[in-house]
Amino acid sequence: MSLANLMQQYVELNQLENLEGISKTKIEGVFFYRSSKGNNRQPFVYQSGVIVLGQGHKNIYLGDKPVRYGSEDYLVVGVPMPLECESFPDNGEPLLGLSISIDPQVLHRLVNKLESLHCYKPHDERCVGAGLGAVKMDDGMLDVCKRIMKALCCPIEAEILADSLMEELAYRALMSSEGQVLFDLARHDGHYARVAKALEFLHNNYHETVTVQHLAQQANMSVSAFHQAFRDVTLESPIQYMKKVRLNKARELIQLEGVRVGVAARSVGYNSTSQFSREFKRHFNQTPTEINATADD
Repeated sequence: MSLANLMQQYVELNQLENLEGISKTKIEGVFFYRSSKGNNRQPFVYQSGVIVLGQGHKNIYLGDKPVRYGSEDYLVVGVPMPLECESFPDNGEPLLGLSISIDPQVLHRLVNKLESLHCYKPHDERCVGAGLGAVKMDDGMLDVCKRIMKALCCPIEAEILADSLMEELAYRALMSSEGQVLFDLARHDGHYARVAKALEFLHNNYHETVTVQHLAQQANMSVSAFHQAFRDVTLESPIQYMKKVRLNKARELIQLEGVRVGVAARSVGYNSTSQFSREFKRHFNQTPTEINATADD
């Protein structure tokens, strides 16, 4: 049975025929995605982990550079990335996919083991790179993704096999052509891992006043070195990244939780609702009120 067929079986078993977006699954850190219509190009924040597409295709944009991925492709994302995405159903069938977080402890254990087996050669630290590219599934990755879907269709298997399946998936991702970002993430002394630590702090404190100096301190780097490393990893300046994170969080509050515009603005650190509305409109090409009206429909 194909990965797409297994995902459709999961939809039918869990009565998700009307799902438009993401839902939690029985396996912690694994989220199921379905969209019947897709979406036009718009801003998103891709969370770190492995993003698997079983059906349909997407274009993601790092600046103006498109990265296309489709059925049985996946992405390896080292740190949360604000980018733009458009998605398309194929042959009238809905997009189906998985978003899978990788447990940091599992990642570190695997990297330590692989390094002890001399399966990793460090690259030039000066070439940090955003490291976001589509990978066609080899037999090993396709097999573990199918077994994850089979486990999700059987609660007992999901409970018993989850840990081993997540560890195998992390291993397959590490050994892929884009696995370098995960190795770098596990190296505490590297620029990539230091920027990732600062990003974790930012995502936990986006509603507070966070300065570039504070983020540089979290990374244990000088401001100038941090600024360059941050741009290498995220393709954004720290200020622009912070703004995009806050605006995306606000959109989630408005769309998914029905929070009022003024409350959403204050919740993500804006003191001025008018400034928030201007920046929201500039970023999403819609006002917060228009987003709210869409959510109410």
